Amino acid sequence: MLTSITANAEGGVLEQQLREAAASGDAARVRSLLDQGANRESRDKSGRTPLLLATHRNQVEAARVLIEAGADVNAKDNIDDSPYLYAGARGFNQILRLTLAAGADLKSTNRYGGTALIPAAERGHVENVRTLIEAGVEVNHLNRLHWTALMEAIVLSDGGPRHVQIVELLIKAGADVNIADKDGVTPLAHARQRGYTAMEKLLLAAGARP
Repeated sequence: MLTSITANAEGGVLEQQLREAAASGDAARVRSLLDQGANRESRDKSGRTPLLLATHRNQVEAARVLIEAGADVNAKDNIDDSPYLYAGARGFNQILRLTLAAGADLKSTNRYGGTALIPAAERGHVENVRTLIEAGVEVNHLNRLHWTALMEAIVLSDGGPRHVQIVELLIKAGADVNIADKDGVTPLAHARQRGYTAMEKLLLAAGARP
């Protein structure tokens, strides 16, 4: 009866402590609180579970303890981020691999309708792109902007070595180099407009059309 309405909405004292321990990366404390019966799927006001909070700060060991205890790697918060999607988008490869081993939903999408591969490609996270391709994420998935991972690696990049490598990885994985954006502009046309000659060569070698 003494527990506040807010605490009830977010679990209880143990759950609040679990979320704090997860966010701070105190893996031993996380394990202790779970042993005491703290709900591993409790959520804060933003809908974030302890595992998502640990993922936000790339707290690998805390995330590992939670995942080994059965925490849901696909549990989404109020803005459709899950531990799997967030780790994929932010370049947190260790946690990404943990989520994949624990049954991450490769078809799950973020609030933009994109798979984990699309923001990973956009942000130049080479290892995450490689990991997600190897896991089997669909390389030609279109988000709500009608952009693929390949398109984002061109349009939203600086054309530097990391993004060139990502374009190469995507092409080798079967990316369709001729899927245009919603205005009909192709990946090759975008690369040429930006002067990304290395990307242009890769696209042409793969059969890209203007």
